[in-house]
Amino acid sequence: MTTRRLTALAPEQAPGRARELLADIVERHGSVGEMVSTMAHSPALLDGYLSLSRAMKRVKIPRALSEKLSLAVQEWIGCGTCREAHREAGRAAGLTETDLELARQGTSTDPREAALIGLALRVLAEPGALSDEDVAEVRAHGWSDRVIAEVVGVVTLNLLTGAFNLLAGIQPEAEEG
Repeated sequence: MTTRRLTALAPEQAPGRARELLADIVERHGSVGEMVSTMAHSPALLDGYLSLSRAMKRVKIPRALSEKLSLAVQEWIGCGTCREAHREAGRAAGLTETDLELARQGTSTDPREAALIGLALRVLAEPGALSDEDVAEVRAHGWSDRVIAEVVGVVTLNLLTGAFNLLAGIQPEAEEG
């Protein structure tokens, strides 16, 4: 069993701007998830997360591929909560169990997608080692500069959520192997 290291806050417990943000989410959606209510300890973090999350919904990366990128990144980070959320989102986007498993392994049956997933993992794990050849390879698979740039946003959002959940102790009760 994972111990929660940080506590979730009800909107009325949240400091400053975080109180407003949580109240708005509750008004629009009826409830606030555990990660978001725990992020509310820091109004700046919560505001930044919500802004980046909204912005990344407008990327040109197809939804199913974005979920593959997220799965590959979360597998590397080790956040079981995020991994499961992206598995469910991937299923909802039409991914098969094979697609999901390959994404967790950092690849795809589609060479174009595999190149982008590989780039995402390099952005996460070794951004200082990225080269002209890495970008040229992804471009050779037909990806635009916009999509290449958006990979950094997808990786960043996943690093933020995965690292936060791990730090806060927000993990599934029984992790899958």
